[in-house]
Amino acid sequence: MTYVPKGSAAAGPYALDIDPERAAALAYSRLRILELGPGGTHSFATGESEWIVLPLTGGCTVRAEDEIIELLGRESVFSGVSDFAYLPRDAQIQIASGAGGRFALAGAKCERRLPARYGSAPEVPVESRGSGGCAREVRNFASADAFDCDRLIAVEVVTPGGNWSSYPPHKHDEHRPGVEAELEEIYYFEIEGAGGFGYQRVFPSREGGTDVLAEVRSGDAVLVPDGWHGPSIAQPGHPMYYLNVMAGPGEEREWRICFHPDHTEGYR
Repeated sequence: MTYVPKGSAAAGPYALDIDPERAAALAYSRLRILELGPGGTHSFATGESEWIVLPLTGGCTVRAEDEIIELLGRESVFSGVSDFAYLPRDAQIQIASGAGGRFALAGAKCERRLPARYGSAPEVPVESRGSGGCAREVRNFASADAFDCDRLIAVEVVTPGGNWSSYPPHKHDEHRPGVEAELEEIYYFEIEGAGGFGYQRVFPSREGGTDVLAEVRSGDAVLVPDGWHGPSIAQPGHPMYYLNVMAGPGEEREWRICFHPDHTEGYR
């Protein structure tokens, strides 16, 4: 299954729990959405994965063995950039929230054990990408060139209502040195405003490849193990947020993509 409706991949304390054990199409990327009530706590072991705790709403305290990281968080994903916490593999973690909140745990199977550390909101590179009806804001909090991880790449995108994002369609499903990096990907969506929705397209880059056109709403996810993906389309009047989580087998942690040749003429 590549389209994951809200609630269909809930498990225990997680409103969404996607990992290779539950999603056979993925080998490296992981994503959990943790919901905590006021005074709530949650503990887990990172296992063979590195993780980033990213507040979606609210703030929290993250304890990574001897490290304590305070996250101020934010009111919502549409209110601005958040600070975040990086967590190493093979560690015991506790997340506590006095006021409660919702937190994305973006992860990737990895090899190196890097130190736990804090990611400051003011240091997150924010990029305006595209123009006109394809304009959107990209928050590169854990892009390959902005924050050090072993395998994990993660960014946030906010698309104004009525605009197209993830356009032109692009892919990163094969290793071609200097041209394209092999990365599987998870899209997690939130839509501003009651009843809001968007659309996500993924289509094959090879025989038998991933093919999905999904109407997405807050809490939904789309898996991209391979294939051309885009556009992501926001309903007019309803800005769309998505969190991208990527990882792959390459020796270099890099984001190299190939644009679909049929959709680039006249775009740039």
